[in-house]
Amino acid sequence: MNVLLDHFPEFRNGFIGTVSITAVSSVIALVLGIVIAGFRVSPVPPLRLFGTAWVTLLRNTPLTLLFLVFFFVVPEILFPGMSPFVLASLALGFYTSSFICEAVRSGISTVPLGQAEAARSLGFTFSQTLRLIVLPQATRTVLPPLSSIFIALTKNSAIAGAFSVTELFGWQTLMSEQGYAIIPIFCWVAVAYLVITFAISGLFRLLERNLEVAR
Repeated sequence: MNVLLDHFPEFRNGFIGTVSITAVSSVIALVLGIVIAGFRVSPVPPLRLFGTAWVTLLRNTPLTLLFLVFFFVVPEILFPGMSPFVLASLALGFYTSSFICEAVRSGISTVPLGQAEAARSLGFTFSQTLRLIVLPQATRTVLPPLSSIFIALTKNSAIAGAFSVTELFGWQTLMSEQGYAIIPIFCWVAVAYLVITFAISGLFRLLERNLEVAR
């Protein structure tokens, strides 16, 4: 308990850092995942090709390698001076977007084809059909896998601690270097991650329950 009480400000900052990078990268991943899923089912061949390449490349790239690219290549070529927090959020968001894309695409495939055909017969464009007809119906199917993906994203955020981003893994490293026993440190870090992941699970259960009531 002393390791937590004596260094509570650092632990608090690490916890807030983990929550922050999880929240920001989740938004990036969700927006990109939905857009790329739209590309994957688009009637335009170049968009389908781009979506397939995006998913194939990112899903088969180790996350640590992606962090290295964002931290040591992207600033040199595109955005010099970008903060480590932003770079870590982008790396984590881009990586997770490929998994969200496939979850959303699977949800889209559960919507009967007749729904899209009826929308087209009424003069809806592809984007209108996807946004107004298909995605709202696919949401119920997509929520359970999205919950698992966001929980995995939370745990993957620990990699950011190795790249000078303030989060729980960085606090654990600091305490270990100061000679504190590793087991109590890992216990407190595990408790913090459990709090975050339980909150995510509870949020998605609430969303699923509300959608079930509306069904």
